[in-house]
Amino acid sequence: MNSKKPTNDSSKRPNSSPTRANKTPKQQRKNQQKQAPKTTDAKATIPSAKPADVSKVTSRNVRAQPEVGERIQKVLARGGMGSRREIERWIDEGRLKLNHNVVKLGDRLKEGDHLQLNERVVHWEKFAIQPTRVLLYHKPTGEIVTRRDPEGRPLVFTQLPELLTARWISVGRLDINTSGLLLVTNNGELANRLMHPSTEVEREYAVRILGDVSDATLEKLKQGVELEDGIAKFDAIRFFGGEGANKWYHVIVNEGRNRLVRRLWESQEVVVSRLMRVRYGPIVLPDGLRTRDFYELTDKELDLLFEFAGLERVEPVLNNVKPEPRRQISKKR
Repeated sequence: MNSKKPTNDSSKRPNSSPTRANKTPKQQRKNQQKQAPKTTDAKATIPSAKPADVSKVTSRNVRAQPEVGERIQKVLARGGMGSRREIERWIDEGRLKLNHNVVKLGDRLKEGDHLQLNERVVHWEKFAIQPTRVLLYHKPTGEIVTRRDPEGRPLVFTQLPELLTARWISVGRLDINTSGLLLVTNNGELANRLMHPSTEVEREYAVRILGDVSDATLEKLKQGVELEDGIAKFDAIRFFGGEGANKWYHVIVNEGRNRLVRRLWESQEVVVSRLMRVRYGPIVLPDGLRTRDFYELTDKELDLLFEFAGLERVEPVLNNVKPEPRRQISKKR
């Protein structure tokens, strides 16, 4: 039997260790080159992550910065040009331009901006300056709630103190033959909220009628009657006395349709000889306030009115602008 001696040729044995001392320098360099990409890849993932982290931090910082200016619909609503929803509709219709570009929802007004509505310049700056003011004006019969009258009749707004900026906005209207409480304000958003049908603000009137009214008629007026513009009713009717043929009642309605109180009585062939509004929401006509005089709400009373309207009272900051002069009771006669 032939026997073979084991050879001592180490080149035929597998390498059991990657760090054998008998490797040539050339082999060691090859091994290093093979491992190098792994190290390079591992390091490459680190800088790629850093820009992502930086961008996240940057975006958070941008969001944290306060936005400059006020939304256009808020400023114009405060100026009495319309409700926020109405102005947002104008924006959707492309009727507003800011610095000659069509306005988009979310655009804000800043100092120096040029605003146009239907290609006409809007001097919006005056809507963003003065704090909110609310006057309680005792309107007499014979005056009308408008700014101009071609017939030359007396105007409510000529009896009010002049504003250096902005304008007075009436909260609802009283017809020429109705006297009593009329709210006016320089805050259009507040006026719109108090007038909007969805708020259903109560209006209370003192009514003097001629003759007696049966209980059946009073009940019918509380249940609702059909008028030319739909069904209407009194939410409450209270008898307040009277002598002879004249009787006084207090009635409450929660909507502001034109001449609603008179038309409800007239639908039952009842003659109204005098009509005076004595309350609008939480605001009552002050005792002792003579006709053509006004009372201005205090800061605490304004807070309560804003709370009633469901609005946050945020007054603009005055920068070197003198506030409008205030008076509590006027003495115009």
